[in-house]
Amino acid sequence: MLAIFQKQVAHAPQELNSPRGSTAKPRNPDEILRDFHAAHPADAFSTSFGGGAALACVAAQPRSLAAGGYQRMFCGLDDIYCVFMGTLDNLSSLMRQYGLTGRSTNEALLVIEAYRTLRDRGPYPADQVVKDLSGSFAFVVFDNRGRSGSGAAVFAAQSTDGGVPLHWGVAADGSVVICDDRGVAKAGCGRSYAPFPPGCMFHSEGGLKSFEHPMNRLKALPRVDSEGVMCGANFKVDAFTKINSMPRVGSATNWAAAWDDAAI
Repeated sequence: MLAIFQKQVAHAPQELNSPRGSTAKPRNPDEILRDFHAAHPADAFSTSFGGGAALACVAAQPRSLAAGGYQRMFCGLDDIYCVFMGTLDNLSSLMRQYGLTGRSTNEALLVIEAYRTLRDRGPYPADQVVKDLSGSFAFVVFDNRGRSGSGAAVFAAQSTDGGVPLHWGVAADGSVVICDDRGVAKAGCGRSYAPFPPGCMFHSEGGLKSFEHPMNRLKALPRVDSEGVMCGANFKVDAFTKINSMPRVGSATNWAAAWDDAAI
């Protein structure tokens, strides 16, 4: 899986940007996309959007055959697109919760429906909805229009067990890069890449936040690679720093505002 979002769509946390000047130079989005296709020449596909976004995925496979033993899915509905890797153990109960019984639904479509419900009318904080997803997973949602056509939005998350690998970083032009392939992420982002923090979610309007511990802020820790060079940052829950309040989201409010008090 690969997702690239230019700065007009999303901004990566500042801590991911490592000092320039090393031999590991970041690449431009089109070069990173070509690298992903080269790494998966037989079954990778991608789509680009005029607003400054691109999504790529390896063709869907049964869990028993997929690389790493997890499913890969890509789907779109009402101009909302989701790349999902892994599995949800409680998919059946979530389908009933979101009124999807009797329909052909997989994990990616369920995540789109959950996102759309939160965006338009959900009364629950986003962290609680993501926490209700039981399983080992990582996903990226791209909303090409946003609420009421207000603009594109990005939403990404990784399960608390970190069982499905996910990495992110910053391309040469400042684009956010999210990828499960460590080699592609490292080559594309140079020193400005790091593992995506498990148990966290990222939204283009509010930044990075822990859904496992939503009342705690995240802190960025210096990350040093095997060569002793600063390389991105690891984000950890700060057990001693609480967020003052967790705003609830009403039916007339954009659910992305739930990140405002916790933005990085």
